[in-house]
Amino acid sequence: MTITERPFGSWPTPITSDLVVAAAVRLSEARVDGACVYWSEGRPAEGGRTQIVRRTPAGTVTDLLPDGMDARTGVHEYGGAGWWVRDGVLWFANWADQRLYRLEPGGTPVAITPERAVPRGDRYADGEVGPDGASIVAVREQHPAGGRGAVDVRNEIVRLAAGRDSEPEVLVSGPDFVVAPRLSPDAERLAWVSWDHPSMPWDDTVLTVRELATGVDTVIAGGPGESVTEPRWQPDGILTFLSDRSGWWNLYRWTPGSDVEPLIELAAEIGVPGWQLGTSRYAVLGDGRVVFARWREGYDGLAVRDPGGAVTDLDLPFSAVATVRASGPDGVVVVAGTPAAEPGVYRVTLPGAVVETLRAPRDLGVDRGYLSVPEPVSFPSVDGAGVPRTGHALFYPPSNPAYRGPDGERPPLLVVIHGGPTGSAMPVLSVGTQYWTSRGFAVVDVNYGGSAGFGRTYRDLLKGAWGVVDVADCIAAARWLGEQGRVDRQRLCIRGGSAGGYTTLAALAREDTPFTAGADHFGVADLEALAADTHKFESRYLDALVGDYPAQREVYVERSPIHHVDRLHRPLIVLQGSEDAIVPPNQSTKIVDALRARRVPVAYLLFDGEQHGFRRAENIRRALDAELSFYAQVLGFALPADEGIEPVEVENLGQPS
Repeated sequence: MTITERPFGSWPTPITSDLVVAAAVRLSEARVDGACVYWSEGRPAEGGRTQIVRRTPAGTVTDLLPDGMDARTGVHEYGGAGWWVRDGVLWFANWADQRLYRLEPGGTPVAITPERAVPRGDRYADGEVGPDGASIVAVREQHPAGGRGAVDVRNEIVRLAAGRDSEPEVLVSGPDFVVAPRLSPDAERLAWVSWDHPSMPWDDTVLTVRELATGVDTVIAGGPGESVTEPRWQPDGILTFLSDRSGWWNLYRWTPGSDVEPLIELAAEIGVPGWQLGTSRYAVLGDGRVVFARWREGYDGLAVRDPGGAVTDLDLPFSAVATVRASGPDGVVVVAGTPAAEPGVYRVTLPGAVVETLRAPRDLGVDRGYLSVPEPVSFPSVDGAGVPRTGHALFYPPSNPAYRGPDGERPPLLVVIHGGPTGSAMPVLSVGTQYWTSRGFAVVDVNYGGSAGFGRTYRDLLKGAWGVVDVADCIAAARWLGEQGRVDRQRLCIRGGSAGGYTTLAALAREDTPFTAGADHFGVADLEALAADTHKFESRYLDALVGDYPAQREVYVERSPIHHVDRLHRPLIVLQGSEDAIVPPNQSTKIVDALRARRVPVAYLLFDGEQHGFRRAENIRRALDAELSFYAQVLGFALPADEGIEPVEVENLGQPS
């Protein structure tokens, strides 16, 4: 193949915005019901709805939901665990009305929760069918009529009939949040996890078990400084769960009448932050073996603990694991991906870790030479007090077998900031990332201080330091790569969504910013406004990240980019969903209006009907191409002529501010 010289950023590539969304799905959850495997697919080509898919032992794959139904819950706004299955019967929360529906094999969905006067006033998630098959325990989130926003939202555990419309019975009420209701095999005990404001589920949670006959509650684990998650009863009546009491989310067990004891203790994370409900990172097999996902040094993987306690890493290519479910006596079903493949659904059978593909990732139809493989890197940075420490990231060099940059030049850099901010940069194939690297951009996906996957101490670095530690790490990563000669220090760009959008704005609003331009996807411009106008789940999150409000109002003002627009003189593109309940559109319009008033180059796209993150194919395409057009105009390279990319208008470009 002839290799052509062409400016970085302008390389033609088969990885277009059309390819990003063509046949794309978001695989997030899987469940095993007898010999059948079920999973959920978020489909941009179908308006972003979530479909439930069943695969039989014969390999027959069937979509279960009829047109117009969307298995997605609004609990905590981020959802998760919006469906479950038993003996071939599917229960799911429908996005449009948030009622629970029951779907019999071969039947049509029937609502089993009452219709409310307040549209979507009752939301359900994280359900489990009782041992008798006649009842369900689930989380219910109520949004009452005339409620005062987050103040009046109630989160409770309820029990309801599994087969008919009935008024739910409240079992647990009082804590600000309750999740993971789990009934023991004999139906005599109920376990659940709870926490109260201002904690988040990765800060301080409590695991409680109730004797249903007497109503006596026993706290099993948790409290200040301990995050407990994923309680699960085993057939012998033992309760297993994850806790970070050691500094890492590891596995423990509790036997009624005995003390808690560790099952797996590693300097690695089995658990993940509870942004969504229903996470499943481990499975206990019938003979006592435990198959679990574990995150270590920037990469995920699978391991097995034998009944004697020995832990062995499985020799598998997976680098990101979303779900682990027991499947028969010797196997698990996982949703997992690799640096060269998007997530798929697989069955892994022991011994030997034999992999069977149940739902293959899509075939992109492109040469592997177009795929950039992430390299874990560590770099010097500082904490909130300026003390030297180490930051972490995944670095993606440009990769295109047909093109190279001009001699002596280095590629422009995109610094990518994950959301959360308690999230992670995931080393799994993202076509959205390859969209950039195959055009000649370098990308660094930063696991700044506060990111999950590196233990509690690293995660806690962001406490009281949001807008400081994250910004320091993003700047440090960019400068370090420039010093290493891997990127062009004069063409450093930064982009992020949600919390990453805030970090983008905060990094640009510094006098010493090294960044040439930035892209803010539904990010926070005004911390005060966010504290006053967001949903219940995150309504007190800023207490830990920034400080008590309004007592520490001066910190909120100081760290809000909207109050430092005089420093914000780099070009910016802003992309926002019109129905975003987590970061409302006024956060974006505030910063855009301020930049317009100062004649700073700015582009703004508002996507009608989108929430927090873009789910519709046409909007995902437009957002990517608009951002590329923005960088082309700012950095001065030409767009490929044959992709038909619609230019975005960059106001005030080339005019003095």
